[in-house]
Amino acid sequence: MSDVTYYVAMPFLIDADGSPVAGTAEECQNSAAALRRAEILARGAGHIGAVAFSRSGDPMTGEFGDAKLLRKFGSVPEDLGAL
Repeated sequence: MSDVTYYVAMPFLIDADGSPVAGTAEECQNSAAALRRAEILARGAGHIGAVAFSRSGDPMTGEFGDAKLLRKFGSVPEDLGAL
């Protein structure tokens, strides 16, 4: 099977210790939809920001490349790899 690209919007919140944590990721149909959804999520109650990203790979083998950041909205940690 050939590679498939998934587009995702994911909010960020603050945990009880005051550290940023990733919220529930939402799959979107395309990059424009992921950007719109992330912008909306960034303004949601309790959210400090959000990101839109894509990830490509082969769902049959489970092999996926690194996520590619499309855009950050709001107050999102600089080092997303640490999350």
